[in-house]
Amino acid sequence: MSKTKFAIGCFVQWYEIDIIQEYVNSLADAIRAYDGPIDVDMTLSMGQWLEKTTLTEEEMAALELRVYGMFHELQCIRDGVLVIVRSSVSKYSIADYRRDFNDMYCEHVDVLVWGESDMLVPKQLFTVLNMLHQQQKDVTPKYLATFGICKMWDESWKPLEHTEFTDKPFIENDYDNWWSLKYTMDRDEMNQFNDNVTDIDLRVVNPYKFNGCGLVISSEVIKSGVNIPRSVFFVHEDTAFMMMIQKLLGNIPQYHFKNILVVHNRNHPNKRNYIYGETGDTLNQKRRSNNWYVKANKFSEENCYNMFNPNYKSKTWEDVWKK
Repeated sequence: MSKTKFAIGCFVQWYEIDIIQEYVNSLADAIRAYDGPIDVDMTLSMGQWLEKTTLTEEEMAALELRVYGMFHELQCIRDGVLVIVRSSVSKYSIADYRRDFNDMYCEHVDVLVWGESDMLVPKQLFTVLNMLHQQQKDVTPKYLATFGICKMWDESWKPLEHTEFTDKPFIENDYDNWWSLKYTMDRDEMNQFNDNVTDIDLRVVNPYKFNGCGLVISSEVIKSGVNIPRSVFFVHEDTAFMMMIQKLLGNIPQYHFKNILVVHNRNHPNKRNYIYGETGDTLNQKRRSNNWYVKANKFSEENCYNMFNPNYKSKTWEDVWKK
């Protein structure tokens, strides 16, 4: 049987340096578990056009070298792995990166995976996706795929919640229970769930439901013209992408590995380090202590939900900076 070629891409902000090794280590496990071709892509944002740093130029340069070293170690795992690492100091967001990643790789690989700096990659990721792609490439060549996630905040996410998480209670501001949205899980904990899987629970989710962490996209989806609209300039890029799929392709399948866990440590305590002037006790409070963040988040969301409205004019970064 032929092997599926994958590309997995991750956008890293300079203030996330202290968590990215966890992503790289989990990705290394997944690479070792699969013997097909994989392109690993990463863009490191070193610009301070939004957040300013408390570090010196020399300390920032050292952080940059650390990240390059982490990713280049993946190149040494085995043949068939290509690592592409780049830096950006220009105005560049995760929406920009994911749009470019889709465009860059859709004609060179079979399947794209959206990585994320606070993601832990299940070691089974490429092996089960290879199985899925080989079965479906001539039946449903345009498809999405997702993996089981933690307990989320409302019932609409229940189809995606991992089988051992979904019946647990949702508790606001719960940082202590392993199933919780705000719990920070390590790689060994994730592996305890995934290593116990003997029979894969593969389902179809309808209607679509996903976030950007670990989203799997067959390259045929991007080749057909689906991508993140340029009006979505900051966040809500995953929702905008979903809406574009619905608009252009209708009801293509979303396959879901319900009992394979992907970890999204969105509240990792080291996620926002070395930032000048932020205040607050939680990550959300720290982000929202910046007035530009509140406005950019709001405008990007408005653009997302109005992108098919012929009477709506998209807002831009220039609107964010207006007083």
